[in-house]
Amino acid sequence: MLTPRTLRKIFFTATVALLSGCDTVVMSPSGDIAAQQANLIVWATGLMLIIVVPVIFFIFLFAWRYRASNKDAVYKPDWDHSTSLELLIWAAPLAIVIALGALTWVSTHQLDPYRSLDRISEGKPIPEGEEPLIVEVVAMDWKWLFFYPEQGIAVVNQLAAPVDREIKFKITSTTMMNSFFIPALAGQIYAMGGMETKLHAVINEPGSYDGFSANYSGAGFNGMRFKFLGMAEGDFEQWVANAKTEGEILSRSVYQELAKPSEYNPVQYYSEVEPELYDSILNRCVEPGTPCMKDWMGPLHGDHNTPASVDTHSKASHQH
Repeated sequence: MLTPRTLRKIFFTATVALLSGCDTVVMSPSGDIAAQQANLIVWATGLMLIIVVPVIFFIFLFAWRYRASNKDAVYKPDWDHSTSLELLIWAAPLAIVIALGALTWVSTHQLDPYRSLDRISEGKPIPEGEEPLIVEVVAMDWKWLFFYPEQGIAVVNQLAAPVDREIKFKITSTTMMNSFFIPALAGQIYAMGGMETKLHAVINEPGSYDGFSANYSGAGFNGMRFKFLGMAEGDFEQWVANAKTEGEILSRSVYQELAKPSEYNPVQYYSEVEPELYDSILNRCVEPGTPCMKDWMGPLHGDHNTPASVDTHSKASHQH
């Protein structure tokens, strides 16, 4: 017969074995936004455990105290009310809900992905005059295409950025709804065709981090993975230079071939990008002769640059 001590050993061994394959990057990230999100998870979980742990404890205590074999337990069949107990039962959860609501309200605004960063890390503000690195992200079937408009390059299934520099992502999709997620950097953001979502983030430690789609999008979903490279400024400039020398030109015709569904695509570099290509993908007018969304939606909303519904609906989708 197994003794309680033996059972504890078996349980502990099994737990360690099951958790050994877990990746704890969400709780120990390398980017400031992800770190703040991890802290929010810890605080929210801790507040909820203030109620959960005592409840679990008293369940076992009452089951033991009032077991059938305990003849010393007080028997009060007519007891039905206690003012002090009622106050404890209702006041404690109410206080937790108020604390969670306040914490969530503040953090929701502080960590809004559309909001520009006000710091690089704790105690380190954004350097005065430094502009964010702009990266335009396109979720495809089944690969990721990244545009660097300032550098004039594009890359498939590889992303790089300097350490301690704000990154401004503009995110869209060709067809299927998808989700852009780099756990070490920040929370996931949806990518939707004809809409643009945004994310501001920063990586604080050099390294290679996993990025992937967090929303099932068909047969090649499992291969929608890429590496995000956090680099020193000089290494990033060298990476851009390599892309300019190794890659081909990403014209509209080349893009149309790239946009066809494919799985487990290797990294591809493009040394030049046809002007306004990302804008054409966003407005669904890559093919010649196709009217752009911003042209036929502009007069309705008084905006000839970006469809008014694009930003409004995409932000609403993220918040929901």
